[in-house]
Amino acid sequence: MIGGLVATGRRRKLAAGQYRAIVVVAAIFSAWVIYANLFTISNPLVLGILFVSGIYAIMFVAIGATPQAPDHIPFYDIVLSLLSLASGTFFYVNATQIADRISLLDPFTPAQLFFGITLLLLTLEATRRTTGLGLTVVVVAFLAYNWFGHLLPPPFGHGVDEFTYVLDILVFTTDGIFGVPIQVVATYVFLFVMFGTFLSKAGGGEFFFNLASLLTGRTRGGPAKVAVISSGLYGTMSGSPTSDVVATGSITIPVMKRLGYSARFAGAVEVAASTGGSAMPPVMGSAAFILAEYTGVDYKAVVVAALVPALLYYLGVFSQVHLRAVRDDLRPTDGETPTVSQTFRTGWVFLLPIIGIVVALLSGYSPTFTAGIGVIGVVVASALLKATRLSLWQVVEGLGETTLRILPVAGACAAAGLVIGGLSMTGLGMKAANVILVVSNSQPILTLFIAAVVTIILGLGMPTPSAYILAAVLVGPALAQLGYPVLQSHMFLLYFAILSALTPPIAVAALAAAAIADEDPFKIAFTSVKLASIGFMLPFAFVWNPALMLLADPLSNAMAVVGGLVATLAIAVAVEAFASKPVPPLERVLMAATGVAAIAPFAPVALAGILGGLALLGRHLMASRRGGLHQDAAG
Repeated sequence: MIGGLVATGRRRKLAAGQYRAIVVVAAIFSAWVIYANLFTISNPLVLGILFVSGIYAIMFVAIGATPQAPDHIPFYDIVLSLLSLASGTFFYVNATQIADRISLLDPFTPAQLFFGITLLLLTLEATRRTTGLGLTVVVVAFLAYNWFGHLLPPPFGHGVDEFTYVLDILVFTTDGIFGVPIQVVATYVFLFVMFGTFLSKAGGGEFFFNLASLLTGRTRGGPAKVAVISSGLYGTMSGSPTSDVVATGSITIPVMKRLGYSARFAGAVEVAASTGGSAMPPVMGSAAFILAEYTGVDYKAVVVAALVPALLYYLGVFSQVHLRAVRDDLRPTDGETPTVSQTFRTGWVFLLPIIGIVVALLSGYSPTFTAGIGVIGVVVASALLKATRLSLWQVVEGLGETTLRILPVAGACAAAGLVIGGLSMTGLGMKAANVILVVSNSQPILTLFIAAVVTIILGLGMPTPSAYILAAVLVGPALAQLGYPVLQSHMFLLYFAILSALTPPIAVAALAAAAIADEDPFKIAFTSVKLASIGFMLPFAFVWNPALMLLADPLSNAMAVVGGLVATLAIAVAVEAFASKPVPPLERVLMAATGVAAIAPFAPVALAGILGGLALLGRHLMASRRGGLHQDAAG
């Protein structure tokens, strides 16, 4: 039942000739996106029109209407594709007239009305095919509210009561379909996805996996630790927990199962590790770009602020995996672990474009230009060695696959534009914020807790960008009214939008892992929530103490980082109830208490928490070393 709610259309497996034709068309579209972003100054409305119509035309051919859709392209999908092109052509040809018309005053011509309604319906169908029924139902509900909300009593009613009024805002301005979400996707998100595609195609994914194996493959719980590191490295490029699970989990989950790890634990490790990739700089997935655009915060500032929390998240997952591996005596990889020379013999070239992206971001270049540098960098770097060099067809295929990978994100963001436009038009966002404040009695901590729960509920079964956008427009105003700074509050919402991918009852990342692990997705989801427990605490921590996001003075930032490290390790022990030996309940409580104190924004409290946490952790570390020495002596 749950799978049906989030079921999407089926990616068609076309015959060789048809596949090549689709890839070439998609590659031409990618080339146009590069040209439009890097070599021209595009009108946002025109860019949105051409991007949406082109994406839809490819989408209806590449993705079937249902999970059981045939591989051949039926007549009705050809019609939908042609309608997408016709709508785009009409809007493009009449772009000046549309831009100059006075919204809500100039009446529609019959042609404008026809193509406006057509584009609206195409967007709903594109959303359903690419993201499933969940988001589509939400969008339809918001549309119904836009058109019929005037019938509701105060405070939820509004004054909009004309179909053309709603259509005008949602389709003929940059406040709806062509709004911020699709503008972000059409610019730097597209180019960063292209960067990840080319990096993977040249062999970057294998390099990251080998690097992770080199670091942890021969330790206890090695395969699980490899999954944590490699998924984090891959996830920062893909930005999608589900695709990360599929890409890296297809390797790591079978290896873990083969070495005796339970299917539940193997799937959960992959889900927890993959989910965090969307919060890991420098790419962080498309939602982070939307956050920067929506809030007006410079993307470089977002990346810097996100770095420490993301590293703490992975430290928490890694620590819990290690503690469980020690407790259960999980074996390391039984195969050959790559050496340093084997890993870096060809892999060093993949570090060059990543370094280029980091340098460009820190130098103040725009995210679009930075992504362009990354794409060019990975193509040039891969050409340095014969083993990684891309052929002409691989370049074409990389361009085409970028467009095909962006289809679900584009569908979700076009739908999110409909929601944002409707919310701003009816004022529902502020009304929802007022309701949240009434329920919480304007208590800051309770408001944050409600905001977290609402964001997770909004994200069930939805892509991260859609979940964040809904939370930003519905919950964000409530946090703003309480005086929470923009960056911390929106990063708070982004984290819980990301974590919704592993949270029951839907947990789309767990659904993907379940198919690989052959295990109940609910069992995987609940275990992954436990492994990712630090992730549910971090947003509250960095809102409480901005120094965790490096937003305070250097001394406070340094103390917060040290406190964060101690707190993460202490909480990992408290959650797993194990260190060198089983940890009794009272000590677990003490561990958690010192962890909370260690990240306090008050120096004396934080220092006490750090020292207390180090004392408790040090005791177990010494006991573990003594145990190891005794085992060596006995041997």
